Amino acid sequence: MIRSALVLLALLAGCTTSPLTGREQYLLVSESMAVSQSAAAYSQMMADLGKKKQIETGTPRAEKVREITDRLVKQAVRFRPDAAGWAWEVQVINDPKTVNAFCMAGGKMAIYTGMWEKLKATDDEIAQVMGHEIAHALADHTRERMSIAMTTAVATTAAAIAIGSRDSGPGAGLAFTGAQLAAVLAIQLPNSRNGEAEADQIGIELAARAGFDPKAAVTLWEKMGKDGGSPPEFLSTHPSPENRAARLAELGAQVTPLYVAAKAGTATEGDKLITFPRK
Repeated sequence: MIRSALVLLALLAGCTTSPLTGREQYLLVSESMAVSQSAAAYSQMMADLGKKKQIETGTPRAEKVREITDRLVKQAVRFRPDAAGWAWEVQVINDPKTVNAFCMAGGKMAIYTGMWEKLKATDDEIAQVMGHEIAHALADHTRERMSIAMTTAVATTAAAIAIGSRDSGPGAGLAFTGAQLAAVLAIQLPNSRNGEAEADQIGIELAARAGFDPKAAVTLWEKMGKDGGSPPEFLSTHPSPENRAARLAELGAQVTPLYVAAKAGTATEGDKLITFPRK
Protein backbone atom coordinates (compact mmCIF):
# COMPACT_ATOMS: atom_id res chain seq x y z
CA MET A 1 0.00 0.00 0.00
CA ILE A 2 2.77 2.43 1.00
CA ARG A 3 4.85 1.50 -2.05
CA SER A 4 1.86 2.04 -4.34
CA ALA A 5 1.21 5.46 -2.79
CA LEU A 6 4.86 6.46 -3.24
CA VAL A 7 4.80 5.33 -6.87
CA LEU A 8 1.62 7.36 -7.46
CA LEU A 9 3.21 10.45 -5.89
CA ALA A 10 6.30 9.99 -8.06
CA LEU A 11 4.13 9.73 -11.16
CA LEU A 12 2.26 12.91 -10.29
CA ALA A 13 5.46 14.79 -9.44
CA GLY A 14 7.07 13.84 -12.74
CA CYS A 15 4.23 14.96 -15.02
CA THR A 16 5.37 17.55 -17.58
CA THR A 17 3.65 19.04 -20.62
CA SER A 18 5.65 18.29 -23.76
CA PRO A 19 6.77 21.47 -25.54
CA LEU A 20 6.65 19.55 -28.82
CA THR A 21 3.30 17.73 -28.73
CA GLY A 22 1.45 19.45 -25.90
CA ARG A 23 0.70 16.09 -24.28
CA GLU A 24 1.31 15.57 -20.58
CA GLN A 25 4.17 13.10 -20.07
CA TYR A 26 5.74 11.40 -17.08
CA LEU A 27 9.38 12.56 -17.23
CA LEU A 28 11.04 11.79 -13.93
CA VAL A 29 14.38 11.10 -15.64
CA SER A 30 16.24 14.28 -16.57
CA GLU A 31 17.24 14.97 -20.15
CA SER A 32 20.95 14.79 -19.28
CA MET A 33 20.55 11.43 -17.55
CA ALA A 34 18.47 9.98 -20.37
CA VAL A 35 21.06 11.02 -22.94
CA SER A 36 24.16 9.97 -20.99
CA GLN A 37 22.81 6.62 -19.85
CA SER A 38 21.42 5.82 -23.29
CA ALA A 39 24.84 6.59 -24.77
CA ALA A 40 26.53 4.33 -22.21
CA ALA A 41 24.12 1.46 -22.86
CA TYR A 42 24.42 1.93 -26.63
CA SER A 43 28.23 1.89 -26.44
CA GLN A 44 28.13 -1.35 -24.49
CA MET A 45 25.67 -2.95 -26.91
CA MET A 46 27.63 -1.95 -30.00
CA ALA A 47 30.93 -3.07 -28.48
CA ASP A 48 29.44 -6.49 -27.79
CA LEU A 49 27.96 -6.74 -31.29
CA GLY A 50 31.31 -5.64 -32.71
CA LYS A 51 33.07 -8.51 -30.95
CA LYS A 52 30.54 -10.84 -32.57
CA LYS A 53 31.24 -9.20 -35.94
CA GLN A 54 27.61 -8.15 -36.23
CA ILE A 55 28.22 -4.48 -36.99
CA GLU A 56 28.12 -3.91 -40.73
CA THR A 57 30.57 -1.23 -41.83
CA GLY A 58 32.00 -0.06 -45.15
CA THR A 59 29.24 -1.61 -47.25
CA PRO A 60 27.02 0.26 -49.72
CA ARG A 61 24.06 -0.54 -47.46
CA ALA A 62 25.72 0.92 -44.37
CA GLU A 63 26.71 4.05 -46.29
CA LYS A 64 23.16 4.42 -47.62
CA VAL A 65 21.73 4.21 -44.08
CA ARG A 66 24.08 6.98 -42.96
CA GLU A 67 23.08 9.10 -45.95
CA ILE A 68 19.38 8.59 -45.15
CA THR A 69 19.73 9.32 -41.45
CA ASP A 70 21.89 12.38 -42.10
CA ARG A 71 19.07 13.83 -44.19
CA LEU A 72 16.52 13.00 -41.51
CA VAL A 73 18.60 14.46 -38.69
CA LYS A 74 19.00 17.70 -40.64
CA GLN A 75 15.22 18.02 -40.54
CA ALA A 76 14.85 16.75 -36.97
CA VAL A 77 16.25 19.95 -35.50
CA ARG A 78 13.30 21.84 -37.00
CA PHE A 79 11.07 20.04 -34.51
CA ARG A 80 13.54 20.24 -31.67
CA PRO A 81 16.42 22.72 -32.06
CA ASP A 82 18.35 21.39 -29.05
CA ALA A 83 18.67 18.06 -30.87
CA ALA A 84 21.37 19.73 -32.98
CA GLY A 85 23.64 19.20 -29.97
CA TRP A 86 23.03 15.46 -29.75
CA ALA A 87 25.85 13.09 -30.69
CA TRP A 88 23.83 11.36 -33.42
CA GLU A 89 25.07 7.93 -34.46
CA VAL A 90 23.68 5.04 -36.50
CA GLN A 91 24.84 1.44 -36.90
CA VAL A 92 23.64 -1.41 -39.10
CA ILE A 93 23.33 -4.65 -37.14
CA ASN A 94 23.92 -7.78 -39.21
CA ASP A 95 21.00 -9.96 -38.15
CA PRO A 96 19.00 -11.02 -41.22
CA LYS A 97 16.23 -12.63 -39.17
CA THR A 98 15.40 -9.51 -37.17
CA VAL A 99 13.12 -6.80 -38.56
CA ASN A 100 13.72 -3.95 -36.16
CA ALA A 101 15.24 -0.51 -35.60
CA PHE A 102 15.53 1.94 -32.74
CA CYS A 103 16.62 5.43 -31.70
CA MET A 104 17.58 6.01 -28.08
CA ALA A 105 17.48 9.29 -26.18
CA GLY A 106 20.20 11.54 -27.58
CA GLY A 107 20.08 10.12 -31.11
CA LYS A 108 21.81 6.74 -30.78
CA MET A 109 20.32 4.65 -33.61
CA ALA A 110 20.51 1.17 -35.13
CA ILE A 111 18.72 -0.83 -37.79
CA TYR A 112 18.80 -4.59 -38.38
CA THR A 113 19.55 -6.17 -41.76
CA GLY A 114 16.28 -8.11 -41.57
CA MET A 115 14.65 -4.94 -42.87
CA TRP A 116 16.26 -5.70 -46.23
CA GLU A 117 16.59 -9.48 -46.08
CA LYS A 118 13.00 -10.18 -45.00
CA LEU A 119 11.07 -7.11 -46.15
CA LYS A 120 13.14 -6.00 -49.16
CA ALA A 121 12.70 -2.44 -47.87
CA THR A 122 13.37 0.40 -50.30
CA ASP A 123 15.34 3.52 -49.40
CA ASP A 124 12.09 5.43 -48.95
CA GLU A 125 10.78 2.72 -46.61
CA ILE A 126 14.01 2.71 -44.60
CA ALA A 127 13.62 6.48 -44.26
CA GLN A 128 10.11 5.97 -42.87
CA VAL A 129 11.41 3.45 -40.32
CA MET A 130 14.23 5.68 -39.15
CA GLY A 131 12.07 8.82 -39.26
CA HIS A 132 9.57 7.10 -36.99
CA GLU A 133 12.30 6.03 -34.57
CA ILE A 134 13.89 9.48 -34.53
CA ALA A 135 10.43 10.90 -33.79
CA HIS A 136 10.22 8.77 -30.63
CA ALA A 137 13.44 10.36 -29.38
CA LEU A 138 12.42 13.89 -30.37
CA ALA A 139 9.09 13.55 -28.55
CA ASP A 140 10.82 12.19 -25.42
CA HIS A 141 9.09 8.81 -25.69
CA THR A 142 12.30 6.96 -24.81
CA ARG A 143 12.83 9.25 -21.83
CA GLU A 144 9.18 8.76 -20.85
CA ARG A 145 9.54 4.98 -20.82
CA MET A 146 12.84 5.22 -18.95
CA SER A 147 11.05 7.22 -16.26
CA ILE A 148 8.33 4.60 -15.91
CA ALA A 149 10.88 1.77 -15.82
CA MET A 150 12.90 3.44 -13.07
CA THR A 151 9.83 4.16 -10.95
CA THR A 152 9.06 0.54 -10.13
CA ALA A 153 11.54 -2.17 -9.21
CA VAL A 154 9.13 -4.72 -10.65
CA ALA A 155 9.40 -3.26 -14.13
CA THR A 156 13.17 -3.08 -13.98
CA THR A 157 13.47 -6.65 -12.72
CA ALA A 158 11.15 -7.88 -15.45
CA ALA A 159 13.23 -6.03 -18.02
CA ALA A 160 16.43 -7.63 -16.74
CA ILE A 161 14.90 -11.07 -17.07
CA ALA A 162 13.55 -10.32 -20.54
CA ILE A 163 16.79 -8.83 -21.84
CA GLY A 164 18.96 -11.57 -20.37
CA SER A 165 16.81 -14.35 -21.80
CA ARG A 166 16.67 -13.10 -25.38
CA ASP A 167 18.94 -14.56 -28.05
CA SER A 168 19.07 -11.34 -30.04
CA GLY A 169 18.04 -7.74 -29.84
CA PRO A 170 19.35 -4.69 -28.00
CA GLY A 171 21.25 -5.57 -24.84
CA ALA A 172 20.83 -9.34 -24.98
CA GLY A 173 22.90 -10.98 -22.27
CA LEU A 174 24.65 -7.80 -21.12
CA ALA A 175 24.88 -6.36 -17.61
CA PHE A 176 23.75 -2.76 -17.19
CA THR A 177 23.38 -0.29 -14.36
CA GLY A 178 19.81 0.57 -13.36
CA ALA A 179 19.64 3.68 -15.55
CA GLN A 180 21.29 1.95 -18.50
CA LEU A 181 18.86 -0.94 -18.16
CA ALA A 182 15.98 1.51 -18.21
CA ALA A 183 17.41 3.00 -21.43
CA VAL A 184 17.45 -0.44 -23.06
CA LEU A 185 13.96 -1.17 -21.75
CA ALA A 186 12.77 2.07 -23.34
CA ILE A 187 13.45 0.65 -26.82
CA GLN A 188 12.12 -2.84 -26.08
CA LEU A 189 8.70 -2.39 -24.52
CA PRO A 190 5.60 -1.45 -26.56
CA ASN A 191 4.86 2.20 -27.11
CA SER A 192 1.58 3.75 -26.02
CA ARG A 193 -1.05 4.51 -28.66
CA ASN A 194 -0.46 8.21 -28.04
CA GLY A 195 3.25 7.74 -28.53
CA GLU A 196 2.74 5.80 -31.74
CA ALA A 197 0.36 8.39 -33.15
CA GLU A 198 2.83 11.15 -32.35
CA ALA A 199 5.76 9.26 -33.90
CA ASP A 200 3.71 8.52 -37.02
CA GLN A 201 2.91 12.22 -37.45
CA ILE A 202 6.40 13.50 -36.77
CA GLY A 203 8.22 10.70 -38.61
CA ILE A 204 6.31 10.97 -41.87
CA GLU A 205 6.83 14.75 -41.96
CA LEU A 206 10.53 14.35 -41.20
CA ALA A 207 10.88 11.93 -44.10
CA ALA A 208 8.86 14.11 -46.48
CA ARG A 209 10.94 17.19 -45.68
CA ALA A 210 14.08 15.10 -46.28
CA GLY A 211 12.80 14.15 -49.75
CA PHE A 212 11.42 10.66 -49.09
CA ASP A 213 8.07 9.54 -50.48
CA PRO A 214 5.29 9.53 -47.83
CA LYS A 215 3.58 6.65 -49.64
CA ALA A 216 6.42 4.43 -48.46
CA ALA A 217 5.02 4.59 -44.91
CA VAL A 218 1.96 2.68 -46.10
CA THR A 219 3.85 0.14 -48.21
CA LEU A 220 6.22 -0.50 -45.31
CA TRP A 221 3.42 -1.39 -42.88
CA GLU A 222 1.75 -3.51 -45.55
CA LYS A 223 4.98 -5.49 -45.95
CA MET A 224 5.25 -5.97 -42.19
CA GLY A 225 1.67 -7.18 -42.02
CA LYS A 226 2.33 -9.76 -44.73
CA ASP A 227 5.62 -11.02 -43.27
CA GLY A 228 5.31 -14.76 -42.83
CA GLY A 229 5.90 -16.68 -39.61
CA SER A 230 6.03 -14.77 -36.33
CA PRO A 231 5.30 -11.02 -36.48
CA PRO A 232 8.36 -8.78 -36.97
CA GLU A 233 9.95 -7.65 -33.71
CA PHE A 234 9.28 -4.09 -34.81
CA LEU A 235 5.54 -4.70 -34.49
CA SER A 236 5.92 -6.00 -30.94
CA THR A 237 7.20 -2.59 -29.85
CA HIS A 238 5.08 -0.63 -32.32
CA PRO A 239 1.49 -1.88 -31.97
CA SER A 240 -0.30 -1.64 -35.30
CA PRO A 241 -4.08 -1.11 -35.18
CA GLU A 242 -6.11 -2.11 -38.22
CA ASN A 243 -6.66 1.48 -39.31
CA ARG A 244 -2.97 2.40 -39.21
CA ALA A 245 -2.40 2.14 -42.96
CA ALA A 246 -5.37 4.44 -43.56
CA ARG A 247 -4.08 6.93 -41.02
CA LEU A 248 -0.61 6.88 -42.58
CA ALA A 249 -2.15 7.46 -46.00
CA GLU A 250 -4.04 10.45 -44.59
CA LEU A 251 -0.88 11.85 -43.01
CA GLY A 252 1.02 11.20 -46.22
CA ALA A 253 -1.44 13.30 -48.21
CA GLN A 254 -0.92 16.19 -45.79
CA VAL A 255 2.87 16.19 -46.16
CA THR A 256 3.07 15.37 -49.88
CA PRO A 257 3.55 19.07 -50.78
CA LEU A 258 6.62 19.08 -48.52
CA TYR A 259 7.97 15.99 -50.32
CA VAL A 260 7.35 17.57 -53.73
CA ALA A 261 9.08 20.79 -52.66
CA ALA A 262 12.06 18.84 -51.27
CA LYS A 263 12.44 16.87 -54.50
CA ALA A 264 12.16 20.03 -56.57
CA GLY A 265 14.62 21.91 -54.36
CA THR A 266 12.08 24.62 -53.60
CA ALA A 267 11.61 23.93 -49.87
CA THR A 268 12.37 26.84 -47.57
CA GLU A 269 13.62 26.88 -43.99
CA GLY A 270 10.93 29.33 -42.97
CA ASP A 271 7.85 27.24 -43.77
CA LYS A 272 5.79 26.15 -40.78
CA LEU A 273 5.68 22.65 -39.34
CA ILE A 274 2.50 20.76 -40.15
CA THR A 275 2.87 18.37 -37.23
CA PHE A 276 2.47 19.97 -33.81
CA PRO A 277 3.28 23.51 -35.06
CA ARG A 278 5.01 25.73 -32.53
CA LYS A 279 2.83 28.59 -31.31
